[in-house]
Amino acid sequence: MHVLTLAPDLLTMVVSFADEVPEEDDVKAGWLAFGIFIALIVAVAFLGFSLVKQLRKAKAAQEAGVYGPVETESSDQAHPTA
Repeated sequence: MHVLTLAPDLLTMVVSFADEVPEEDDVKAGWLAFGIFIALIVAVAFLGFSLVKQLRKAKAAQEAGVYGPVETESSDQAHPTA
């Protein structure tokens, strides 16, 4: 017999042995997981506020002329087609 024809049956047997339903007392997230979840939310919020702050600083610097004159190009010159 060919090995590839036995692979689906073998895979089904392996999964059925490994896929056991846990007891109700075995599955619980706990306070540590909740704390990590809250810490991730706080980190994303901090990064969002920091990004907004940096974008405002960059826009203010651009309006003040820190980056030099702004040159605008037409879309045809900026992205030439081959």
